[in-house]
Amino acid sequence: MRETSSTNHVALVTGANQGIGAATARALAAGGVAVLCTYLRPRGPGEGDAADPYHAARSIDGEEVAAQIRRAGGRAEAFEADLGDPAVPGRLFDMAEDRLGPVDILVNNASGWIQDTFTPDPADRFDRPLRPVTAQTWSRQFAVDAMAPALLIGELARRHRARGADWGRIVGLTSGGELGFPGEVSYGAAKAAQTDYTLSAAAELAALGITANVVQPPVTDTGWVTDEVRRFVASSPTHFHVADPDEVAKTIVFLASDEAALITGNVITLR
Repeated sequence: MRETSSTNHVALVTGANQGIGAATARALAAGGVAVLCTYLRPRGPGEGDAADPYHAARSIDGEEVAAQIRRAGGRAEAFEADLGDPAVPGRLFDMAEDRLGPVDILVNNASGWIQDTFTPDPADRFDRPLRPVTAQTWSRQFAVDAMAPALLIGELARRHRARGADWGRIVGLTSGGELGFPGEVSYGAAKAAQTDYTLSAAAELAALGITANVVQPPVTDTGWVTDEVRRFVASSPTHFHVADPDEVAKTIVFLASDEAALITGNVITLR
């Protein structure tokens, strides 16, 4: 999908008001894809505070991204919804079909990120506050990062079959490593579950012309990267770059293209 091309494809991108999600929505739209940008701004004391660049970025209205796309000549709609509500995936597909057309590209980018841990430490190595694992931290994290992607994949597959479609793309975003994600244990576990769902979809939906892959971005500056984080990456034997969201979006857009027809069932680690 080149920037000058026009397609009949429609993408649903979750968490598309900032960071990798917003960059992916803009990049897909530049290639002629119509995009439904879904998002949920944080609620609660201190969240969205201008003094905290990460929470400030998460508080951006997704309509701003959709408006940018429309000003550039693309087609986009924005809708704020809580993916922790199991009724939301169906409503998102209904909205996309009503305003843009049937969804054939799904990007599961949104996260209900909560930093919980089994340790008694009050903060991580970057002085970000930690909280203990509880039923509340587990349920919120898994609802957004595991349940919602599973339901969205299921909704895509059901509607795809019903209309006799033969082309589809699913891309999930993951994080963590061989030893889970110390310091962000529920986040890492929920992302591992999403990875498993996506790889299962690659096997089960291949006959329908749907590919499904997972991208593990490098450390990506979505507003939370500090000088200390950059020094950590520079000294790490496994982290090579601090990426810009637009760089990660290029890989996602490629996986959503015709050229990536034979790439499916993979976890693609960017460094």
